[in-house]
Amino acid sequence: MAFMPDAWRIDSEKWKASTFSGFGAAAAGGRWNPAGMNVVYVSQHLSTASIEKLVHLPKPIPPTMKFIKFPIMFSGVAIERPPISTLPANWRAEPVAADSQRFGEAWYRRGATAVLAIPCALIPEEENYVINPAHPDFKRLDIGLPEPFTFDPRLAKLISP
Repeated sequence: MAFMPDAWRIDSEKWKASTFSGFGAAAAGGRWNPAGMNVVYVSQHLSTASIEKLVHLPKPIPPTMKFIKFPIMFSGVAIERPPISTLPANWRAEPVAADSQRFGEAWYRRGATAVLAIPCALIPEEENYVINPAHPDFKRLDIGLPEPFTFDPRLAKLISP
């Protein structure tokens, strides 16, 4: 059986040295974190990671932009997996609701786990994960070496302005 990571992260190649620092999410805030809170977003599947990346890229995507993917194994690290019924009612809202940011911030401040499993706002049947790089268990994650990642050019039809 082939190696099957628990999660994936796709990022711009220029950020590969800092992709797991959480600086990007802290700079702008995200669905599950307010600005100023360093977290890293990853996805259960490579396909979900690619869709998540696409919705956050500038349109059109600069043709010179290069991407990388990282496989991630949780290696027995505890994961908090709240039932969907406990999430804020507006957790899928766009623009992002402060309620979901407060939910993620509460998880971060409790510090019980390095990983929070939450449903993907784009495909709620799949999971995304919020990782706290400051948590002591972060160093137990097995983060693979970056590999090149290329979006299929047919996806450009979906994101053209």
